[in-house]
Amino acid sequence: MWMGIYEPINLFGLLIQAILIENFLLANFLGMCTYLACSTKLRTANGLGLAVVFVLTVSGVLNWCVHQFITSPGALSWLDFIGINASVIDLNFLEFLIFISVIAGFVQILEIVVEKVSPALYMSLGLYLPLIAVNCAILGACLFAVTRNYPFLPNLVYVFGSGAGWWLAIALIAAIREKLAVSDVVPSLRGMGLTFIMTGLMSMAFQGFTGIKLANPSGIEDAIPKTVMEQNTDQQLSVGEGF
Repeated sequence: MWMGIYEPINLFGLLIQAILIENFLLANFLGMCTYLACSTKLRTANGLGLAVVFVLTVSGVLNWCVHQFITSPGALSWLDFIGINASVIDLNFLEFLIFISVIAGFVQILEIVVEKVSPALYMSLGLYLPLIAVNCAILGACLFAVTRNYPFLPNLVYVFGSGAGWWLAIALIAAIREKLAVSDVVPSLRGMGLTFIMTGLMSMAFQGFTGIKLANPSGIEDAIPKTVMEQNTDQQLSVGEGF
């Protein structure tokens, strides 16, 4: 439940994999709206990135508990100790709703804290701070972790690494955009056009890590679902073997 068959070295590999190899923003392009809107200044990008890491880590852990003890098939069997036979109840259809509710609740708490602690950051983030509640990267990381059946500690490392990877991506593009703001750039490419180009180049750089597996404990490689790219590669190899 806590570690499963994962070793400490696998947790380190899972962290590196979530930050660099499977970067949520540059590999899956999730959370692009706030990434594009709040990446004009590095300070604002760091504030939003830290908020995303906090919300994703806490909500990811809570949503793992929700899945394990409430919504997965047979999860309510723990009610047997009070005489309620609920093991046959399947609340999986409520999982999305509960996940989003947990995320929205923590975003509201974070919004209150940021407004009290750092009013300047709160004003600079504006509408995009409460929009973390509907940030697809937050929900996506929670669902990815549940789909892959991570135990508790690997789940914690994965959601933290996913948030840190998102923070890394937005911090990188913010630093680049600050530099480009004072650079001699073709007028027609200024603004969002050049931002998309730089995002594509960053994504291509991060795609160079694709295929590296650092987090898989020995013996479960076949149990982990393959990505679309890996499936296409296998199909190409099988076709090539036929010639």
